[in-house]
Amino acid sequence: MFDNLREEASKPFYEEEAKFQPAADTESSIFGAPSSRRILGMTAVQRFVIAFMFFLAVCIIGAMALFVTGKIGF
Repeated sequence: MFDNLREEASKPFYEEEAKFQPAADTESSIFGAPSSRRILGMTAVQRFVIAFMFFLAVCIIGAMALFVTGKIGF
């Protein structure tokens, strides 16, 4: 199992996979919209989900801060 460890360690790991492969067509997105409509590589639905999760996190943290400071109570 460990007989050729030093020889194998000196060889490049990805010899066969080191060849250049061109990227796939980046002009069209999943739904056929132009790539200029994508922000940070996300579709509109993905951006909405991220924004909604951020909104919920801010609401929860704000409610917890109000509860801890005693401004509201149950």
